[in-house]
Amino acid sequence: MNGKGKIWMDGKFVEWNNAKIHILTHAMHYGTAVFEGIRCYDTKNGPAIFRLEDHVRRLANSCKMYHMTLQFSEKDLADAIVETIRINNVKHCYIRPICYYGYGKMGVNPLPNKVSASIALWDWEDHIKTEENKGMRVIVSSWARIDSRSLPMHAKATANYANSALARIEAISSGVDEAIMLNISGMVVEGTAENIFIVRDNTLITPPLTSGALDGITRSTVLSIAEHMGINFQICDISRDELYYADEVFLTGTAAEIKSIGEIDKIVIANGEVGKIATQLKSIYHQIVHGDIEKFDKWLTYVN
Repeated sequence: MNGKGKIWMDGKFVEWNNAKIHILTHAMHYGTAVFEGIRCYDTKNGPAIFRLEDHVRRLANSCKMYHMTLQFSEKDLADAIVETIRINNVKHCYIRPICYYGYGKMGVNPLPNKVSASIALWDWEDHIKTEENKGMRVIVSSWARIDSRSLPMHAKATANYANSALARIEAISSGVDEAIMLNISGMVVEGTAENIFIVRDNTLITPPLTSGALDGITRSTVLSIAEHMGINFQICDISRDELYYADEVFLTGTAAEIKSIGEIDKIVIANGEVGKIATQLKSIYHQIVHGDIEKFDKWLTYVN
């Protein structure tokens, strides 16, 4: 449905090619926008949005951090997301709600400008493709992850992703799939758009939010699945060198889901293949999002 269908803009549906904003929109010049990435999956009971309330709450919290006064409530936005899927008549899609300071007064101060909101859907094309059971190839980026002294890292803000884009460009230019980012203390934070986990001695480990990592919805889901499966986990700092001798390393995110890493900085992780725990987590994750595990049905918002 890329390039066609309808997009919700400030309470009205417009045709895809007519979803336009002014060239002097504040967010375009100064990075003053926040957004979410959400998935809708096809299930036996029809299309279902995964963890809709959690995503919309994080979007609202991101707005707070950027002093955005929305004209829509969380319920309004959640209902609009459901209706956007209905009106586009799709079974599965990636959902992008975005709130931004719009066209008005130029200058760094965004407050005089109206806050607008839009919701678009598309089919997500996996940007990382690996061979058979091989994990992806990554580097540790030379770009340090920005931290909360510079920008609010718990806001999913467009400004933060300029930092990510530079690291992703560095990775692609180096001939690999993705980059891992360290904070200014040299500790592992996340990928360019995903949280990170390692496995050591059958224990799942992920960095704390205080490292600068985003409070990822998929990260939270994986920790809940680990608890459900009886897998031990720890939330603690990870140093760069710990990555190299981990038993498994994988990334998690709404778009990426669960993606294993087979090589970091040309060092093969374990045997370079998708690990046992990542495989187990991925299997349960796919069952949950497709509505096949009743215990986690509370996370699904059915469209029909």
